[in-house]
Amino acid sequence: MNNEHVDCRKDLVEGGEGHHWEKKLKVRNRRRFAREKFVSVKMSLIVTALLPSVLLLLLSLPSSQAFVNPIDVITRDFQALTRKVTAHHILLPKSTDVALSLKQSIRNKVSPKSSDDPKYIVDVFSAAAQKYSRDEETAVRGGLLGTKVPQGYCRAKELDAACFKAPLGEIAGPIESEYGYHLLLVTERTNCPKLDGKYNKIIRDADGVSTKFVCGDSQEGSEEIQTVALQQVGFWMGVSLAGGVLAEVAAKAANVVDTLPWE
Repeated sequence: MNNEHVDCRKDLVEGGEGHHWEKKLKVRNRRRFAREKFVSVKMSLIVTALLPSVLLLLLSLPSSQAFVNPIDVITRDFQALTRKVTAHHILLPKSTDVALSLKQSIRNKVSPKSSDDPKYIVDVFSAAAQKYSRDEETAVRGGLLGTKVPQGYCRAKELDAACFKAPLGEIAGPIESEYGYHLLLVTERTNCPKLDGKYNKIIRDADGVSTKFVCGDSQEGSEEIQTVALQQVGFWMGVSLAGGVLAEVAAKAANVVDTLPWE
């Protein structure tokens, strides 16, 4: 900035015209700031007001039409935390040949095509577990890991994961873990509708030999799911309402809105 410009500016400010020009500039700046703030607050209020309606709209749409259905997310997470399984296993040394040989032997004793005296799959598997399993703790129970135990119950993470992936009523394996090779038989599973469908439990059929698939407690905790879902929806609607109130209070504090709606 040169000296001539500084002197000119000084003369304008010291004179009445300069004082008037500076006053108009301040007023213009205040108005522009107020307009910008009003637009910002107004947009916040609009978004806050529309949020509950958008949420309800998403909830009313089928999962294929909505990007993410909050109820589906809550239900899926809740089911993941409440999945339970009843399963038997046989722990064997790390030999694929041994594991596959025993697996086929059990199948042969169960299948009417391979045996003149077929037996119920759980009976055959339990007898093999008592005879061959290296897991002494479960071997005495016919290889029973537990009855309706939660996900994460098994010490071997590979075996635990297989309990919630293996087909119901079929011999799965060999499954390798740090302990050896496992053969696995799942007899009941809860809260895995995509995997098991309606029938999530096997029982002995009337002939005492065949396997029958039945509907057990496939949606255990459904009332709790509904409660959690409603609580989550209520919480977010409350947050939206509180956000709108705070935005209006902030607007009045900034002298952008003359009165609040409830005044």
